[in-house]
Amino acid sequence: MEPVRLVVGAAIVEDGRLLAAQRSRPAELRGRWEFPGGKVEPGETERDALVRECVEELGVRIAPGERVGGDWPLDNGYVMRVWLAAVRAGIPEPVEHLALRWLAPDELYDVPWLSADLPVVAAIEKILRNNG
Repeated sequence: MEPVRLVVGAAIVEDGRLLAAQRSRPAELRGRWEFPGGKVEPGETERDALVRECVEELGVRIAPGERVGGDWPLDNGYVMRVWLAAVRAGIPEPVEHLALRWLAPDELYDVPWLSADLPVVAAIEKILRNNG
């Protein structure tokens, strides 16, 4: 059996708003919105990968919290796992993205999310509305 190929994503929430990141590449995904994150490297824990990716992509150190849902399938044979997270140090900057945007619950669908991220957005919407 082939090992699970993992991608981690950070659902960074601050003041009841979710941070969305606009992809710069590849060309076919440019302009679409996603959760910051990326592939888990060999020998790396999922949470360590999440923290590393947020430093690389946003220039911030995060504190991962609870996981959102289970395994979210991606088109390319990967599985995405997403955690709620809070910024602990720094201010998010679009280091590897075109733009960043803080979205309130009523604005979550104002950006064109990657298709694979939409079910996660719906799960996070429920969390934000229940905590609001």
